[in-house]
Amino acid sequence: MGLEGRLLGNRYEILEEIGNGGMAMVYKAKCHVLNRYVAIKILRDEFTTDEEFIKRFNTEAQAVASLTHPNIVSVYDVGHEGNLYYIVMELIKGRTLKEIIVSEGVLAWKWCVNVAMQIASALETAHRNNIIHRDIKPHNIIITEDGMAKVTDFGIAKAVSNSTITAFGTTMGSVHYFSPEHARGGYTDAKSDLYSLGVVMYEMLTGKLPFEADTPVSVALKHIQEEPKSPKSVNMSIPNAVNEIVMKAMQKDPNLRYQNAGEMLRDLNKSLKDPDGSFVDINENDFDSRTRVISVEEVAKRIKIKEKADEDPNKKKVKKKGFIAKHKVLSSIIGLLLLFLIAFGGTSAYISIVTPKDVIMPNLVGLTKEEAKQKTESLKLVFEVAEEVYDTTVEEGKIISQTPIYQANYKIKEKTAIQVVVSLGQKIVTVPKVTGMNEDEARKAIEDADLKLAIEEEFSKKIEAGYVISQDVPENSEVGAGSTITLKISKGVETSIVPNVVGKTEEEAKQMLKDAGLTLAATKYSEDATKEDGTVLEQNLEAGETVEKESNITITVNKIEALIEGTVKVNLKSLLQKKGKTIEYVETTTPKNDNESNETNKIENQTVTTKKAKESSVKITVGNDIIYSEKVPQDKTDITATLKGKGTVTIKVSVDDVVMAQETLNLNKETSLTIE
Repeated sequence: MGLEGRLLGNRYEILEEIGNGGMAMVYKAKCHVLNRYVAIKILRDEFTTDEEFIKRFNTEAQAVASLTHPNIVSVYDVGHEGNLYYIVMELIKGRTLKEIIVSEGVLAWKWCVNVAMQIASALETAHRNNIIHRDIKPHNIIITEDGMAKVTDFGIAKAVSNSTITAFGTTMGSVHYFSPEHARGGYTDAKSDLYSLGVVMYEMLTGKLPFEADTPVSVALKHIQEEPKSPKSVNMSIPNAVNEIVMKAMQKDPNLRYQNAGEMLRDLNKSLKDPDGSFVDINENDFDSRTRVISVEEVAKRIKIKEKADEDPNKKKVKKKGFIAKHKVLSSIIGLLLLFLIAFGGTSAYISIVTPKDVIMPNLVGLTKEEAKQKTESLKLVFEVAEEVYDTTVEEGKIISQTPIYQANYKIKEKTAIQVVVSLGQKIVTVPKVTGMNEDEARKAIEDADLKLAIEEEFSKKIEAGYVISQDVPENSEVGAGSTITLKISKGVETSIVPNVVGKTEEEAKQMLKDAGLTLAATKYSEDATKEDGTVLEQNLEAGETVEKESNITITVNKIEALIEGTVKVNLKSLLQKKGKTIEYVETTTPKNDNESNETNKIENQTVTTKKAKESSVKITVGNDIIYSEKVPQDKTDITATLKGKGTVTIKVSVDDVVMAQETLNLNKETSLTIE
């Protein structure tokens, strides 16, 4: 779909695609409100105009959002924006069970049982909430990095209060994991999920599927008509009890399977303690003893085979006499037909007498145990109490749920057993203190107290990752059994990866550090003429390093100052006199010039003698730069030189290579200096 970078619901920023299915694409996203990563399932474009798919998509959201269980992927939010329909879910790190089977093949039986127990536990919660999954398969089971199984993709789950009869042509899910009733488009209930779980266990234990064929229809027919090989016949290392659990879950007749996930869960638990035990109760039908209708064609075929078998080629043929002797085959057929008609008539009469009649399934939920029993028995049905449990919402003595689950106007046979779960009412329990425990310890303490657990994760600088920060219900509080206690679990210190800001402008660096969740503690300035002005020269935390979020970082920015023009004036005569130097003069004689004044020149022998100051080599330097170098008379008073620099500079005046003066000039304050 190309949705990366889009913001949904003004809070979910889509980061990348992480999966896709037949109905939807799955993306990793960041929730900017709660500052956490989530998974977002978005319905494919081709289905957004299909009301049936949109309805199914919304059903998934409503179904899963009502479930709270550690082995079910949590749903946080649901919505749509334009033609985008989406569900926001818990982001799970791990691999699908299918990926594990493909990469590793046959899995250890104890590991398989452990995974199956987690799936069964998730299904038990879903079924108690009148929700069936209808698409249990390894592709929809995610195994987290710590080995926990998470059931996801309730894409075709339905509240069982609605119709669950599905036409064969519109059957959904994966045909390799279908129950027989699902494959034929019949009534599906909780036991259909348990059949699919049996297939999943079969594949984990053997690395193979129980039924394979070239087309989906052929596979579906095998689920309906053929018996699978036992897992133990494929993998001899499978314990007897585990083998029997799989075979019971995969019975063709739903009444011969486990009647609820709790039953299967109990046998799975027993198998870990007694793997070779024979505690699994499998009641198989005696198919060979059933009354069957045999066609006339089949009768004739069997007689002909028998007749051929009785023929002895070594015997001489004897001439037959009479009608029966002449028409032996025809006579046999007529006799058998008469016997068949008599038997068929008697069988039909018997069947009409003993076959149970159809009755409308009663709704027992909400009735008292006595009312439910009376109503059931009045319809010639069998009333059974499967278990009695505490319930915060159903009054003591009343029915919480029934199996088969109630369907309006759905017919069942007389003498069918209806199992019910009866409420023991609200049990008051004391909330344990779990703050400070690790997650596993807290989970056990909460479950041992007959309470339910919900988990919220958050970062903490004080509490180690995996430990309980707080609980929403205080310790020693009294609440109803089955109440949910929400725990905040530490994710540890939130970390950031230090970005590389060297070479970036100061503003770019500040934004990158902010985006990474780091705090700019200080900005230093330095000058490097080889680098561009205003760019970052250094950072005190190394790029790529993982540090605690909001850690302080200092950067050094290149700042090249502008050059300032200044003037240096030197009075050489005064400078030499201050240093105790005598100005030296020299006399020079030149021919007389009538225009020369006798006041300044001494005239002898028709010549002129001139007195001039001796010349010295004067050099003015600023730092290492020479800004003036000339030979001038020692009595010169107005040597001027210009300079360019910044800040405070040091100026030296040398006469005949001897430093006569050294001064400093702060160009930021003044630009002229006189040395004398």
